[in-house]
Amino acid sequence: MNERQTSPLIDRRDWLKLSGAALAGAALTPPRAALAQTPKRGGTLTVRVWDPPHFDPYLIVAYKTQIVYSFTHSRLLKHKAGPSVPPGSFVLEGDLAESWSQSDDTTYIFKLRKGVRWHPKPPVNGRELTAEDVVYSLDRFRTVKGNPQNYLLAMVDRVEAPDRYTVKVILKEPYVWFPDVVANPMTGAIVARECVEKFGDLKKWEATVGSGPWMLDSYRPNVGMTLVRHPQYFVPGLPYVDGVELVIDEDQASRMAAFLGRKYDLGPEFMATIPRTDWNALKDQIQKRRPGLRTVEFSSAVRGNVYVRTDKPPFSDVRVRRAVSLAVNRQAVIDAVADGVGVLNSPGVPAALRDWSLPFDQLGEGARYYKYDPAEARRLLAEAGYPKGFQTVVDFHSFGTVQAVDAVQLVIKDLKDVGIDARLNQKEYGAFIATTALGKYEGIVYGPNTPFLEPDSFLATAYLPDSPRNMLHVNDPVLTDLVLRQRRVQDPARRRELIHETQRHLSKQVYGVDVFSAVVIGVWDQALKNYAPNIGYDYGGRLMAAWLDR
Repeated sequence: MNERQTSPLIDRRDWLKLSGAALAGAALTPPRAALAQTPKRGGTLTVRVWDPPHFDPYLIVAYKTQIVYSFTHSRLLKHKAGPSVPPGSFVLEGDLAESWSQSDDTTYIFKLRKGVRWHPKPPVNGRELTAEDVVYSLDRFRTVKGNPQNYLLAMVDRVEAPDRYTVKVILKEPYVWFPDVVANPMTGAIVARECVEKFGDLKKWEATVGSGPWMLDSYRPNVGMTLVRHPQYFVPGLPYVDGVELVIDEDQASRMAAFLGRKYDLGPEFMATIPRTDWNALKDQIQKRRPGLRTVEFSSAVRGNVYVRTDKPPFSDVRVRRAVSLAVNRQAVIDAVADGVGVLNSPGVPAALRDWSLPFDQLGEGARYYKYDPAEARRLLAEAGYPKGFQTVVDFHSFGTVQAVDAVQLVIKDLKDVGIDARLNQKEYGAFIATTALGKYEGIVYGPNTPFLEPDSFLATAYLPDSPRNMLHVNDPVLTDLVLRQRRVQDPARRRELIHETQRHLSKQVYGVDVFSAVVIGVWDQALKNYAPNIGYDYGGRLMAAWLDR
């Protein structure tokens, strides 16, 4: 799909005619007049968020924490944001680093900006951020006990500070995705040693002191957070907005009502969106109560996934895994929970990463296992020794959406139809993240994936044997070799070929069952200028140069 200006939503029939790759590309191109306007300073944005389990991003897998850090903390690099960037595209640019280079395949040199200041709050009190802070942060991320994501920087051998404004990173082996990883909000936040030393870790909200565009001024559990402009932020003139109110609302009906009441400047769901089902049901009210609302549609990198324990029976048998995939009526799920509009992803890398994912219609031999064929599913189960099926458990957390609840019920029904009696085990968020998300479950999980911003993190996280987040417990030497080989290839075209080969291999092994990704509707108030949505957690990065015309 070509980039386009805001327009009425594309209807279901038009969407279903398009391929997954095409669906991933819808983006807004703002009118030239909007780009030419002079930014206004001031005002307060109000954004709906979630209550963090705690505030240490190195000690938890939680978007609820990492989104807050996108406002308060800087990274070495960041991803370009704004109306010119189509969703699913991630162009690197400097954040703390004014430049970066490679002296060889395993050595990266970052030249830091001079005069970067921490927030003027204790215990750092606005001191200058230097290379030693970057060394400390990267070392802490890699070595602190309890970091479930330290594997994302496992390729780092050592980090050095040759001088006050230079950071040298030496890798154990070539890893072409390293700049992308340190640009990701879930990995790259640079933290202050003083905060860790004062509080023991960064779990308390008072320890959330960074060098980012806004400062965390207050936290009210289960209510919200107030952010105020960093007066010494290193980009002159930014941010334009003085304050951001982060409002916690875990009830979908409540936050949708608040959005209709003009409480939020952005859509109330993840990535600042509105679910298509809510949009279609309430579009007359939305148009009446939020006139001029800006919208754009794009494919989400979050997939509805069926995860299975591949390390023990019955799911250690590929025939059983294929049967599970054949049992799921994907189109029925899309029709029920997404009003008929969704994307089928090739396994491993979602279609939303349009520069890297293999289009679904190019899967080849493995594509047959993603059709709805309950008769073939029952045949495979019988062949695997389960003619009468079997019982299992489905771990689940709703993430506060009725769509997820409806989807898991449909999947359980489909499994029962072929003889798999799956009992639902609902878990609260903290327990789900601490156990199930780290692979501690009995049989099946239904839930979303982490929306990484490059393909290697999707593949390494899910499939490398030593990944602490290998929920599927996969240990496949062929797959491991493919994943490791692509991360050493400098040529993007050849790397893309290896990633596509990896996806074709995954489609035949069916380690996990991709159900679908939603085509989401990003929305924002007409008064918010120089803004556009994208996938991922970088709310702060997308709002840093935005401004309010009111």
